[in-house]
Amino acid sequence: MTLDLALASSFASTALGHVAREWPNKMDHVMGGSEDVLSPRQAHPIFYGSFDWHSCVHGWWTLATLVRLFPQMPEAERVLSAAEVTFSPAHVEAERAYLHRPLSRGFERPYGWAWLLMLQAELNRHATPEGRRWARELEPLSQAFADRFMGFLPISAYPVRTGTHFSTAFALRLALDYAEGVEDRGLERLIQDKALQWHGDDRDCQAWEPDQDAFLSPALMEAELMRRVLGEDFPAWFDGFLPRAATGEPGVLFEPVTPTDRTDGKIAHLDGLNLSRAWCWRGIAGALPDDHSVRALALASADRHLAASLPHVTGDYMGEHWLASFALLAMRA
Repeated sequence: MTLDLALASSFASTALGHVAREWPNKMDHVMGGSEDVLSPRQAHPIFYGSFDWHSCVHGWWTLATLVRLFPQMPEAERVLSAAEVTFSPAHVEAERAYLHRPLSRGFERPYGWAWLLMLQAELNRHATPEGRRWARELEPLSQAFADRFMGFLPISAYPVRTGTHFSTAFALRLALDYAEGVEDRGLERLIQDKALQWHGDDRDCQAWEPDQDAFLSPALMEAELMRRVLGEDFPAWFDGFLPRAATGEPGVLFEPVTPTDRTDGKIAHLDGLNLSRAWCWRGIAGALPDDHSVRALALASADRHLAASLPHVTGDYMGEHWLASFALLAMRA
């Protein structure tokens, strides 16, 4: 289960089919009057597709990542052509203006914030003239979201330990990649300090999961965040956080879940849970010593989770408008 040209091409073709598909659409849009009745494309000239704003953002992250890794894939030219007309300065300014509406304070917080920063971080890695130009053009919007993290985290007294879009561990994990990449030391330190404040003393996690709506594991997502924050101190923290992991406990963290109806958007979240657990377990395993008692179990669990849901990345729009992004996270870990 490796990311090869054929799979990259499949993911790219799927993402191209939805990033510019406006309908159906589930907007995060607070209206203060009749003047705020807008279509998705009127409100968001870049991220109007993929069923919702955040999925469109990470759909573009998927495309940008695949073009960088597989510039020879058949879909590369279509991606570049689509990006050329999408990431214009005028469109970026319209997205930024929407963000600064008084009623948009909580817009896409924190999941969409983090994915937008991940998209910026990916574009910053591009060596092509096109990629560098799109990175420059998107930067005012990404800076606005970085500023939002800087304003929000100091007033956030508590983490949100959930498996859905409100997960603070997931948001900090993605935002940290951006902060390190652009050398934003203020944001980097704030994320690290907040992660330690929220999770540094967490011990003996009971892992009351999964739940019916989850596409993230609260327990493993926290561990993946702390892996990035703690560095060489992570194994000791992990041993205290999941002290029975060497015996496969809590068992719910090691075995994939089974969606019962992939045409139901919320039940389809469970394929995302399998893929994001694979991502987390691979990251965790890579941070543990070769002889650590959990390392082999973590890698085996990652493989089982990936195998359970990789065949279902496409098939129904309720899953395929976003699942390729999570498969890509797992397969690049």
